Amino acid sequence: MSKITRVGVTFPPDLLKDFDAIIEKMGYESRSKAVQDAVRLYVSEHRWLQEEANTVQTGIILMVYDHDVRGLENDLTETQHHHSDLVTSTLHIHIGERDCLEAIAVKGKASEIRHLSDELTTKRGVKILKTVVVSV
Repeated sequence: MSKITRVGVTFPPDLLKDFDAIIEKMGYESRSKAVQDAVRLYVSEHRWLQEEANTVQTGIILMVYDHDVRGLENDLTETQHHHSDLVTSTLHIHIGERDCLEAIAVKGKASEIRHLSDELTTKRGVKILKTVVVSV
């Protein structure tokens, strides 16, 4: 069994209250186990940022955007075509009167996926963008 290290963490009261409510609903037996799982998820979601720029990655870029923003859909499509060497597939879902969700499957160098992700997230009308990658 690996050695356990004890650490102290401070939380704003409202965040801790929300966290405790969620972990109780999920059935966690201890706050420590929930914090460990949360940190593991955070590390796994961000580990790809530390990978070497030329490491091949595969993943999904999830994006919610307002399709009523003038020219945004064309701009998003052009950006994806510009990165056609990375984009392997796209799924478009209408989620409301104005909002669309796009799931963009990607495969390529970590640095290029990061560049595409940054390019998409900075466009006016993009509300949320999350990149999830796994090493190949």
